[in-house]
Amino acid sequence: MTGQSDQIFGGQFTDRRVLVTGHSGFKGGWISTWLNRLGAQVTGIALPPEPGPSFYQACGLDRTMDSRFADIRDPAALARATGGLDAEVVFHMAAQPLVRKSYREPAETFATNVQGTVNVLEAVRRMPSLKAVVVITSDKCYDNREWLWGYRENDPLGGKDPYSASKAATELVAQSYAHTFFSDTSGPQLSTVRAGNVFGGGDWGEDRLIPDIIRAWHDGQPVTIRNPDSIRPWQHVLEPVAGYLLLAQKILSDGQRFAGAWNFGPDVSGTVNVRDLADMMWRAWGAGAPGFRFPDESATAPHEAGILRLDSTKAQTRLGWRPRLELSQAVELTTDWYKAHAAGDDMGKVTQSQITAYQDLMSGTGCDQTGLAAQ
Repeated sequence: MTGQSDQIFGGQFTDRRVLVTGHSGFKGGWISTWLNRLGAQVTGIALPPEPGPSFYQACGLDRTMDSRFADIRDPAALARATGGLDAEVVFHMAAQPLVRKSYREPAETFATNVQGTVNVLEAVRRMPSLKAVVVITSDKCYDNREWLWGYRENDPLGGKDPYSASKAATELVAQSYAHTFFSDTSGPQLSTVRAGNVFGGGDWGEDRLIPDIIRAWHDGQPVTIRNPDSIRPWQHVLEPVAGYLLLAQKILSDGQRFAGAWNFGPDVSGTVNVRDLADMMWRAWGAGAPGFRFPDESATAPHEAGILRLDSTKAQTRLGWRPRLELSQAVELTTDWYKAHAAGDDMGKVTQSQITAYQDLMSGTGCDQTGLAAQ
């Protein structure tokens, strides 16, 4: 922990008691690592990591934070996990995050994402020291009309597939709790956040583009790419996580002014189709990267949105947040992380160095040892 780290978010997280649900997952692992760096007292509640490689195991989060395992669908188990915990800030990330899995297991998806959120909010709203709750949902919570322009926070919610519908329902749950239990201007405040298609080192989720590429290349096999022409708002995990932390900082310092819904999406240059991002990964990986296969699944594949963009004007105007990485830089950071992992490097140190590089961009100090230039 450095002085710069302490002050990057106004020093608001130093010695704060912070609860992260879903800390054993990809995004939860990154925000937990960053919070540790900022001097927070971090507790995580989640399911144990899936079998196989994970960010949680690679970075040794079991050694750096208070890690507790419980299923958020089970109120009794959640009550035991939160026993004795009095968090000041909560980042609720625990979820079933996969579109295709939601077709196979719709009931589990709704139970985790909707009822699980209810259970978490019930558990934390009674904590005496609570000041800020940030509920992480998804860009897919919007009623997707296949528009060319980005969705704004006041656009209608919806979802054709179970995953998207569950995230829209999660937003409604959060809105209800915000109006009913978090409306006191002098009390804790609740916000929801919606990010784009997030990628970065340490993601091994099923049916996700970057993990699929990494697994196939590890085995020396060509990568099967579905929906190559689908357009998505791609962003490195540090981009939205920085937004979540900045939003919590603002709630801690200014309260109700920063409650509500927020988008944290990439610039237009980061909104490209699946084929283009896969090609960027192939070029960044360099020698030894196998090619791609593009099977025609149009007749049998479950529905997924063709075009999805986010408008982050609100976050840029009111929070001062903005994307810091070009898409090529985000891809470079990602391939560097996976190459280091394959080489057996200390992934805790690698991850810290990437956070340092990103903080340098946030503070405008220019290039650091990773070569990322301030934007």
